[in-house]
Amino acid sequence: MGDVLFIALRRLRTPLITLILAYAISVAGLVAIPGVDAQGHPASLGFFHAFYVVSYTATTIGFGELPWVFSDAQRAWITFTIYLSVTCWAYALGSIFALVQEPVFRTAVARSNFARRVRRLNEPFYVIAGYGQSGTALAHAFDELHTRSVLIELRPERAARPDVEVYQEPPLALCADARWPDILTDAGIMHRRCKALIVQVGDDEAAQAIAIGASALNPDLTVIARVHSTLARANLDGFPNITVIDPFETFAANLEMALATPAVLWVEEWLSSVPGSACPEPPVVPKGHWLILGYGRFGHAVARALTHTGTTWTAIDANARLPDEPHLQHSDNSVESLHTAGIEQAVGIVAGTDRDAMNLALITRARKLKPGLHVIIRQNHVAERSLIEAARAHLCFVKSEIMVRECLQLLVAPLLNRFLLQVRRKGPQLAEQIAVRLLTELEERVPHIWVFNAYASYPGLRNALAGQTEHPLLLRELLINPLDPAQTLKAVPLLLLRGDEEIMLPPPATALHSGDRVLFAGRGGVESLQHRFLLDPSPLGYVRSGVEPARSWLFRTLQARQTR
Repeated sequence: MGDVLFIALRRLRTPLITLILAYAISVAGLVAIPGVDAQGHPASLGFFHAFYVVSYTATTIGFGELPWVFSDAQRAWITFTIYLSVTCWAYALGSIFALVQEPVFRTAVARSNFARRVRRLNEPFYVIAGYGQSGTALAHAFDELHTRSVLIELRPERAARPDVEVYQEPPLALCADARWPDILTDAGIMHRRCKALIVQVGDDEAAQAIAIGASALNPDLTVIARVHSTLARANLDGFPNITVIDPFETFAANLEMALATPAVLWVEEWLSSVPGSACPEPPVVPKGHWLILGYGRFGHAVARALTHTGTTWTAIDANARLPDEPHLQHSDNSVESLHTAGIEQAVGIVAGTDRDAMNLALITRARKLKPGLHVIIRQNHVAERSLIEAARAHLCFVKSEIMVRECLQLLVAPLLNRFLLQVRRKGPQLAEQIAVRLLTELEERVPHIWVFNAYASYPGLRNALAGQTEHPLLLRELLINPLDPAQTLKAVPLLLLRGDEEIMLPPPATALHSGDRVLFAGRGGVESLQHRFLLDPSPLGYVRSGVEPARSWLFRTLQARQTR
C-alpha cells in the first residue's frame, strides 16, 4: 500500500495543489465579499459557509444561494468559482485517469493486493517461482490435494493463465521477478503457514539467486530448486534447507533402475505420482546396445545410466564443439550415420535433442531401418505434445511429470522419501511384496499418501498410549472405520518410524507407542476418517467394543455405577 500511495501522491502532486489553490482562492474571495442577510443588513459569509457553498458549486450539485440570497458581487464571484473549479477538476480527473492507466501504478496496485491476500491466508500453502510447464503441473497437483499455491512468474502471459485455468482453489499469482527479496517476502516465504518454496524457473542463474535469497531470508524454510548444471548444484548443496532436483539426473536414475531393478522403479512411480491418477505401467527396458541421438546434458545423463548397468551405447551428435569420446560419433543423423553407429545390433534408441520435431523425425528414420526398437523420447515443449504422442514411444521424458513426482515425494509426505530409499536399498523382493499389497487391497490407481502421528498428547489417544486402557493401541485398529466398525478402511501401512527404527510394512498386530509415526497409502477420504481417532476417545472405544461410549458426565456416572 505504501508504494501505491507514494506513486499516487507523486503523480498527482500538481493536480492536487492546483485543486487546493482553486478552493482556497474561491473560499477566501467569498468570505471577503460583503453580502446582505434576509433582513437587508450587511453580512458576510463565514469560512464554514463559504467552504460549503464552494464545495457544492465546484461539484455542480447546485443547492442554491445559502444561507441567504447573494448580492451581485457574490454572484459574480460564484460565476468565477464555477469556471475555475470545473477547469481544475477536469485537470485533476484527467490526471487520475492517466495515472490508473500507467503500467507502474497498475503493477504497484496488483502487488499491493497480492501481498494483502497472501498475508490473510490462514491455510498451508506452497510458493512456486516460475509458472511454466513444470510449475503449472505442480500447481494443479497441489490443487488436487486441496492445498493452496502462491505463484511468482516474470512473464505476463504466463502470470495471467491461472485466471482462465480450472482450479478448485485458484492460486494467488503475481507477475514479478522472484529474484528480488521483497517480492519473495510479499509472496509469503516469511508467513507462518508457508510450507516450502519450489523454484521452477528455466535459468540456472536465476534459480540460484531465488533459492539462496529465500534461504537467507528464512533459513528454516524448505526450498526445492530445479537446476541443470553441475556448477549450480555445487553452489546450492552447501545450504542445508535447499534440496536440488536435476530432472535429467532423476530420469537417468530411473532409467538405471528400469534396467537393473524394474520392480523398485514401478513402486516408486506408483506411490509418487499424482493421487487418483491411473497406475503406471511396469517399466520394461531391454538390455543390449543403445543409440543416443543428441549428446547434450540429457544425453550425458542417459549415457552414464547405461554405463552403470553395463549396457553398451553409441552417441551421435553434429556439434563439433563436443570433445571426442570413444562412444561419441561426430556426424549428422543420416541413415549412414545410424548404420555406422550399429543400429542393426541396437535394441533401443534415445531421441534427446532439444527440438521435438527433430526427435520425431529421428525416431521415424530409425524405425524404418529397424522397426522393433525400444524408443525413449524427450519432450521439450508442452505445446508440441502432439508430436511426442505421434512418436508412440515406450518411455517419454517429460520434465514437468518428474518435477511433480519428486516434489510430492519430498513435500506432501516426508516419510515417503525415506520409505522409497529403503525400498531401493532392499531391492526388488520387497518392491514386489509392496506391489502385491497395493494391488490386493487398493484399486489400480495412485493412492493418497499421509502420515498418522501416534502421540499421547492427542486427546483421542491419551489413554491408549499412556497405558490407562486394558489393551495397547494396535495398528489394525487404525484400519477400522470409526463410523462403521464392520467396515475396513482401504489403506496399507507402509512404514512405521519409531525413533530411529524403521519397520517396513508393519504387521497389523503391531502395538503402537507414543511418538510412533505411520506412513499410510490409501484411498481418498481415509485420512480424514483416521483423524477422528486423534480428537476424541469415543471413536477408538467404538471400534473396540462396537458400542458408542458415554460422553457426558451424567451418562459416564451411570455407566460406572452399572459396571460396579
